[in-house]
Amino acid sequence: MPEPVYILGGAQTDFARNWAREGLGIDAMMRETLFEGLQNARLEPRDLQSVHVGNFVAELFCGQGQLGGMIASLHPDLSGIPTQRHEAACASGSMAMLAAAAEIEAGRYDLVAVLGVEYMRNVPGQRAAEHLGAAAWAGKEWTDATYVWPAAFADLIDAYSEKYGRLSYDHLGEIARINYANGKRNPYAQTRKWEFTEASFKEDDTANPVIEGRVRRNDCGQVTDGAAVVFLASATRAAAYAKERGLRLSDLAKIDGWGHRTAPMMLSEKLAESRNDRFVLPHVNKAIRESFTRAGIDSPFQLDAIETHDCFAMTEYAAIDSYEITAPGESWKAVEEGVIAPGGRLPINPSGGLIGLGHPVGATGVRMMLDGYKQVTGQAGECQVEGAQRVGLLNIGGSTTTIASFVVRRGA
Repeated sequence: MPEPVYILGGAQTDFARNWAREGLGIDAMMRETLFEGLQNARLEPRDLQSVHVGNFVAELFCGQGQLGGMIASLHPDLSGIPTQRHEAACASGSMAMLAAAAEIEAGRYDLVAVLGVEYMRNVPGQRAAEHLGAAAWAGKEWTDATYVWPAAFADLIDAYSEKYGRLSYDHLGEIARINYANGKRNPYAQTRKWEFTEASFKEDDTANPVIEGRVRRNDCGQVTDGAAVVFLASATRAAAYAKERGLRLSDLAKIDGWGHRTAPMMLSEKLAESRNDRFVLPHVNKAIRESFTRAGIDSPFQLDAIETHDCFAMTEYAAIDSYEITAPGESWKAVEEGVIAPGGRLPINPSGGLIGLGHPVGATGVRMMLDGYKQVTGQAGECQVEGAQRVGLLNIGGSTTTIASFVVRRGA
């Protein structure tokens, strides 16, 4: 059996901050996040044995590569530390997480940091959209679209409508409304002070204009500056950590299961593969099922909450049936019945998700893990799901090209 992987804590930035306006660079974001996380977890830089960085497009947004080298520059005790940088579009943070966990499972290291970071608000919105389009197949997909990713997920709406019958915008609007409302309770959320009206979540061309296809403005995740860090530990190191702090191993969180799949690059290829499948996105379902199997569960309702990728409301809609909360094509039932709302049978994105909290691309998978940790250790504040013991995470990159799923739980 592989070595269990525990989570000792971490930190995230305030996703409402614009670091360029503050005159601060990506290095400042990394430094602040790492050291706040160390302080929260009551660790020292010298305790870290390895660091993994998740980042998508620092080269395009700020002309900076070699982010692992930056880690070694942040403190004298980090000089010489092994580092790696991982890229898989919006799933970059989860790829860093998987690699860090594998080091612990293999017995290489006992305490490893995972830092996700993205610096995106230093350029105009159109240029940001162009940079983020690098996760599609350049020159082959959505070449006529003004905004690549809204166009991509508008195509996913069409694919669902073709397979199962026309998808009602009322359900997409309600998903967005829930996530913005959840973000209001999160002190780190980019949109926590934003104001909306009922029309903001309807097919209202003034309050909620079309961006591409059937995707409207308030369906969209945010362009966000931000970073997050978590610290992973072996069972032996976690037990010592707990004892030193007057805790039990069962007071900590652990990664209980994981799944990882990569689908063909182009959305058209994915949809061709799934033509005769029950699911529009079967590879997403398979990644989730892998995490369930490793965690020893067989139903989504054995989870107490889910943090899922909602770069668009449609992405969350697709996650609902991919998790088998409903039958394929019936995600709307979970929306109408309040299953995914706060206080529902299985709340989704109590943090606010990518729509409400924000989406610093390379940090998102790490932020999800941090929120999973907070939930199962009872530290999620106003976002807390009462009694949460087990949380599912789903992080995707591109048009569901890279998929990572985790189950996080409390206890030894």
